[in-house]
Amino acid sequence: MVDLLTLSRFHLLCCREFYYIQMEKYARQAVSEGVKNADDLHVGADSEIYRVLNLHYNRNNHIEVWGPQVPSNFRFVVEQTLREFFKAIQGGKDTEQSWKKSIYKVISRLDDPVPEYFKSPNFLEQLE
Repeated sequence: MVDLLTLSRFHLLCCREFYYIQMEKYARQAVSEGVKNADDLHVGADSEIYRVLNLHYNRNNHIEVWGPQVPSNFRFVVEQTLREFFKAIQGGKDTEQSWKKSIYKVISRLDDPVPEYFKSPNFLEQLE
């Protein structure tokens, strides 16, 4: 039988994988659309990438998109991740075998600890 900790780690890895797949997809799209500067990439509540992430991670809309449950620097981290992927792709780094590792290192420094209320078995009840 799989223990809860192993299952949580597996879920976290799957969530992280989806996140990075989306970042690469939207960065490639920006490059193909002719964006020249990473600083021109912005993520807001009306951004397609934010909508996709919200639909995936917040399917039942239990968390207010810009509400108090969302970590304050979430939008900033999404924007920085997108910019890092953009710069790597634009610079041709994506032809190298381990090109994403340097991006993961940059983004991991921006990680916040998971808030305690997310770890509670009654998390969804607390939102209602």
